[in-house]
Amino acid sequence: MDKALGFEEFASTRARRLFQVAYLMCGDWHQAQDLVQTTLAKMFSVWGRLRRGRDEPGLDAYARKVLLRTYLSQKRLRRSSEIVTDELPEPATADDGSDLRLTLASALAQLPPRNRAVVVLRYLEDHSIEAVADMLGVSAGAVKSLNTRSLAMLRETLGTDRELLFRR
Repeated sequence: MDKALGFEEFASTRARRLFQVAYLMCGDWHQAQDLVQTTLAKMFSVWGRLRRGRDEPGLDAYARKVLLRTYLSQKRLRRSSEIVTDELPEPATADDGSDLRLTLASALAQLPPRNRAVVVLRYLEDHSIEAVADMLGVSAGAVKSLNTRSLAMLRETLGTDRELLFRR
């Protein structure tokens, strides 16, 4: 019973943030929910071992790594399920900042899965290059390269809106 209570507390406090990351990675509300559910199910099955060997930040890092690997695994399996269309949806017209968020989400959705994961982990989750490399299981140089290419793709996709997004 102690195992379930500890996991329930962990899951209830982390699910929202995991969902936000998953949504930005996949761009689909329902798939993001599935990713979080799958991540938490995988963690539950090994919770006793995880809890003994890690502190809270370590559990969070493990959850993000499981989420990332689940996402990339599903993208490899679902490549043929994408529906290509020649018409773009109408852009949002709200002035509350939602149009910028929708524009960014749309641009992120056009990136390949690994590139999108790098951008989300680097800029939304604010992880170091080394931490992202560890999560992806690649070198820091590979992450730098993916990051550079991803930002170039985003700048190209966003066109004139890029000044709003990439000011530093």
